[in-house]
Amino acid sequence: MRLDNRKLNELRAVHIRAEVIRNAEGSVEIEMGNTRVICTASVDPSVPKWLSGSGSGWISAEYGMLPRSTHTRITREKAANSGRTQEISRLIGRSLRAGIDMKALGERQIQVDCDVIQADGGTRTASITGGFIALALALKFLHNQGTILTMPIKNYVAAVSVGLLRDNVLLDLNYEEDSACGVDMNFVMTDKNEFVEIQGTGEGTTFSKAQMDAMCDTATVGCRHLYAKQAEIIGSFFPFKIS
Repeated sequence: MRLDNRKLNELRAVHIRAEVIRNAEGSVEIEMGNTRVICTASVDPSVPKWLSGSGSGWISAEYGMLPRSTHTRITREKAANSGRTQEISRLIGRSLRAGIDMKALGERQIQVDCDVIQADGGTRTASITGGFIALALALKFLHNQGTILTMPIKNYVAAVSVGLLRDNVLLDLNYEEDSACGVDMNFVMTDKNEFVEIQGTGEGTTFSKAQMDAMCDTATVGCRHLYAKQAEIIGSFFPFKIS
């Protein structure tokens, strides 16, 4: 058991509320334990200049942490001013694009903003999981309007953290666990059991291939639970099929 009485392979409590921002085409608030993120998806009728005339759309993302999302106040920043913030923004954008058919989206851009209002580990993975729902809701908005003729969603996308602590594989790390683990990794996956991205480091120790495989298996199980949570909101127009 862990400090919060979870099993090693158990997610924190996940709560997702949709349509929390009235002005956005798609929005959710996602809670994973004590981490809370507001994700909004905004439709832009234009695309970056380098895509103009291509017939393809684009998904971009911005990530940020509010000043008192952590135990002590952090400086309010713009995405371009922080290497960490920029790196996470790009990760979220890459991850969300993995679930979308850009040709079916057409020449328009959807910008997904992920604002961390309370941080306790796993903010980037919660942003990806919640950001995908906000994106899907924005696509449903466009489809209902007749702006797009088919739903361009190809698959579900979710993300989760995994750590290695004294040879134990832990799923969905909170801040204390993330700080204590000798190895921590972030997995972004689709519901086709494909990896979009794996980020991992052995900061305090090395890890074997067998341990890597165990972390992959644990992340796969965790993401499947997250797809099911996503489907509670978007499953009516994009069903989640258990494979």
